[in-house]
Amino acid sequence: MENKKVFAMKLSKVYPLLVQKAERKNRTKEEVDRVIFWLTGYDEQGLKKQLEKDVDYGTFFEQAPSMNPACSMIKGTVCGVRVEDIEDPLMQKIRYLDKLVDELAKGKAMEKILRA
Repeated sequence: MENKKVFAMKLSKVYPLLVQKAERKNRTKEEVDRVIFWLTGYDEQGLKKQLEKDVDYGTFFEQAPSMNPACSMIKGTVCGVRVEDIEDPLMQKIRYLDKLVDELAKGKAMEKILRA
């Protein structure tokens, strides 16, 4: 049931929280956007359109233009769960973004966050 709740959350509610988390640690909205674009294949217009359509979080990831193949390199824990061990593919994509924003907030260099 927990997954369904996460999938049903509105992107318009989650996105500002991701930005706030980064900004509290002196990172920027632009950096959060860059991470989202890298992971999902959305561009600025695509993200804006999804926010305007008020899609849920699950739909946002299901409709992602192209998940970055390097996302399989994202390792570590989010909410006490290893992202590489998450079995539900949709939840794993969501947790990948959580992990990247965590790394951003912890001050990691953008090149490392984007697995460059």
